Amino acid sequence: MTVLTNEITEVLNRPLSQELLARDVTRLAYVAKDGTPRNIPIIFTWNGSEIVMCTSKNAPKLPGLRENPMVALTIDTEVHPPKILLIRGRAELDFVDGIPDEYLQATSTYEMTPEQRVVWEAEVRSLYHDGMVRIVVTPAWAKLIDFETTVPSAVEELARQREERQRA
Repeated sequence: MTVLTNEITEVLNRPLSQELLARDVTRLAYVAKDGTPRNIPIIFTWNGSEIVMCTSKNAPKLPGLRENPMVALTIDTEVHPPKILLIRGRAELDFVDGIPDEYLQATSTYEMTPEQRVVWEAEVRSLYHDGMVRIVVTPAWAKLIDFETTVPSAVEELARQREERQRA
């Protein structure tokens, strides 16, 4: 298990990062078994040190993650300017019996009546009766982009070059 560095912890503990880490969906980028890139939406939870995503034991992403566990995650907003949290790390696969608590936690914000949730949970338990796989990512790198105090690195470089031209 990777330990979070002070720099990564500082980024992830910012209030905006915490808001993004409380969202439902991230986009998981990985290299598939055939060598081509994939980027898929997937529900997740943040436990304070790891991103945990859950999937079926026969998910097509698993062979690729076993072969190349390096991943990138994007959690963002749908407003302008967007708020974006970028995370990179290594996916650890944890095959479990039953339904992981993180899966039920990740779906706890879904808008359902209590009766609908009971029916939904019964369906989930029936569908995944032989268990699930926890995809656990400890951040090895993180960047928060809010377009107010932080911007993409290419934009930072353009701004630096502009300042140099203005000084010259």
